Amino acid sequence: MRCVELDGKTSSAVYSEDEGVAGEAGGKGARRARVSGIDRALQVIDHLYETGSPAGVYAIAKAVKAPLSTVYVIVDDLVEKNMLTRQADGSIWLGARLYHYGLAYARSLDFMSIATHEMHDLCRQAGETVQVCGRDGDYMLVLAMADGPSHFQVASRVGTRVPLNWTASGRLLVGHLPEEERIELFKRCARSSPTGRAEIDPGTLSEAAGKAFESRLSIQAGESDYAVACIASPICDRDGQCVATISIVLPEQKAFSDENHYTAHVRSSAERIEKLMGWRNR
Repeated sequence: MRCVELDGKTSSAVYSEDEGVAGEAGGKGARRARVSGIDRALQVIDHLYETGSPAGVYAIAKAVKAPLSTVYVIVDDLVEKNMLTRQADGSIWLGARLYHYGLAYARSLDFMSIATHEMHDLCRQAGETVQVCGRDGDYMLVLAMADGPSHFQVASRVGTRVPLNWTASGRLLVGHLPEEERIELFKRCARSSPTGRAEIDPGTLSEAAGKAFESRLSIQAGESDYAVACIASPICDRDGQCVATISIVLPEQKAFSDENHYTAHVRSSAERIEKLMGWRNR
């Protein structure tokens, strides 16, 4: 074990020379590969993160295939620095300092920047108008928009507010709520649309919202505007709440002529935004 000075004190966790034989078999005098203490620390943290539960030092050492003595030194060092925490039963879990780093990283991410970039990529892939929408009380709000290359005109622009029950996105934005809460919300805010095709029954709307959210897909046609369809997918945070949607807006007839093509694209875009925001692991 090689010791160096770290944070003003000597630490034996920086370079470990007691594993990974790289010499000849049976090798007397075989040279052992160095594994940095940082790499070992990350292995320990990654193991706890991936398993999702506290573990004893012996179990951690076995899982990461590292000498027990090395892992003891690293764990003690990380516990002292509040990167890990030692629980009452002696098991090890992630520490508060990691949480603070995570918060700082989350603050550095600009959701609208990420979502807007993905919106333009989806617009190019689908060849249609794409919108990112959020919820503003009882309304769906268009947050960003990329116009498609065709001459098809979309009435809703950035800043447009539309009753939740008129749109595919509106249903997704409340789909994560408990059923009773969804019903009460639609009782309050459901309105007839200009085309007369928007559903206004609270129970029916609540059921549709729940199913759409579960399948990560919502489609509406002709409910808010004549001959206009919308195919939307939810963007969910780490708590599983729909914070926004990304949707393709296109002519109603075109939407159903190649529905699978558009649904695959919009779902993938929503998932990519979640991954970039750190809200989705896989």
